[in-house]
Amino acid sequence: MYSVFGDTDKVKSVSVTEGDSVTLQINVTEIQTDNLLIMWKFGTKKTLIVKINKATNEISIKDAVLDGRFRDRLKLDHQTGSLTITNTRTTHSGVYEVTISGNTETEIRFNVTVYARLPIPVIISDSPQNSSSSSSSSYCSLLCSVVNVSHVTLSWYKGNSLLSSISVSDLSISLSLPLEVDCLDDSYSCVVAYSFTNQTTHLNNTQFCQPCPDCVFCCHIPEAVTRLVISALVGMAAAFIVVYDVTSRKGEQERWQHSSSLEPPR
Repeated sequence: MYSVFGDTDKVKSVSVTEGDSVTLQINVTEIQTDNLLIMWKFGTKKTLIVKINKATNEISIKDAVLDGRFRDRLKLDHQTGSLTITNTRTTHSGVYEVTISGNTETEIRFNVTVYARLPIPVIISDSPQNSSSSSSSSYCSLLCSVVNVSHVTLSWYKGNSLLSSISVSDLSISLSLPLEVDCLDDSYSCVVAYSFTNQTTHLNNTQFCQPCPDCVFCCHIPEAVTRLVISALVGMAAAFIVVYDVTSRKGEQERWQHSSSLEPPR
């Protein structure tokens, strides 16, 4: 829920994500005045959507206008005259104008922009040939992408530090940002953001850093090291068994020769 207070000197810009609610606050303190008239209008044609007439004790919410886009979405605060639009859609973007007439007349305007919900960024492994890493490096080339977005910024972070970013103002089918990451560091994240909200995907090295086809130490360094250690232990165990077997055989042979030399002649 976003609450916005009106300003009689200028148009108040309001940004909200589709599906959220927004409250346009006017806080009329004289709403009990008998001659008070409040009218909420929407769009360039100033279509009347809400009317409060204290002289006739009339409170009217015209949510069926404009193809029913406001149906069951307009909530009026009877104490303050403020207007709430619930479960917003992009079709609710536009200028909302409220005229307050009593002893004096006041006009307040709100420019509301409803943005589509942000998608969750997707991180995938970039092709190995696009990476500048050497075959003995622990770095991987990744790509963070979002689709069907506009007026957003896509960024890579390491902890709280911004590494790189790209912005788009018009509708974009796909927006992607590459980054070479240290696979031993799990503090990377990719963020897609409007000016007032964002969606974040944190890097899971185990999932996203894939081994290079022609190297041992690329990306999965701990796994490679574990395999080498296990191989070394197996080799040492095999060598110990061989040495033990040879030593045992030699000892048995020496004991046999010694016992044979002690037998009396016939």
